[in-house]
Amino acid sequence: MTWLTEWVNYLPQMMSGLAVSLMIAAVSIVVGYPLGLGLSLMVTAKNLAVRTLGLVVVEVGRGAPALVILYLFYYGLPKFGIAFESITAACLALIWNSAAYSSEIMRAGLQSVARGQHEASNALGLSQRDTFFRVIMPQGMRSAIPGLMGVAIQMFQGTSLAYGIAVPELMKTAYNIGSQDFNYLQIFTLAGICYAVISMPATWISVFFEKRMARHT
Repeated sequence: MTWLTEWVNYLPQMMSGLAVSLMIAAVSIVVGYPLGLGLSLMVTAKNLAVRTLGLVVVEVGRGAPALVILYLFYYGLPKFGIAFESITAACLALIWNSAAYSSEIMRAGLQSVARGQHEASNALGLSQRDTFFRVIMPQGMRSAIPGLMGVAIQMFQGTSLAYGIAVPELMKTAYNIGSQDFNYLQIFTLAGICYAVISMPATWISVFFEKRMARHT
């Protein structure tokens, strides 16, 4: 009961940190996914310069650890006179990470649409723009949903990296509380539970959609 009593006392502060974590994750998803779609189109573009630029952005975003990108935004860019607040740097780093990973999922989804759909659209006289937005994109995004949900979970868990630049997210809040009376075991256990409460249901929903999509393929 002692732990439970302490958790109840810690919970209001932890909720404040959780709110910051959820906000950063939401920004990285809401901004990152549209950018990811744009990158997926760049990577498949016929223009070599556009395709190369898209590949570079995607491969760096996927290949470099998110913590490195975070430090580049927060500690590296000030060398060039560009400075961001810690929470802005965290959002920008995770937006890049989110866009890079989601772009590959979206590209795979779009390319999974049968060639016959393109031919049928041409036969109906649809323009390339209408074919993409009305036929290809809805079907491609439908198959990409499970993967995109997985990226969303990854982004939420990745917000813990913002602790490294003093963003008052869940892990930073937990550390600050634990350092007051050195109850690190209790407080980090509570932090883990907070992450699990969000991540586990999202994972179950992702698995549900993945199985549902599999039945319709």
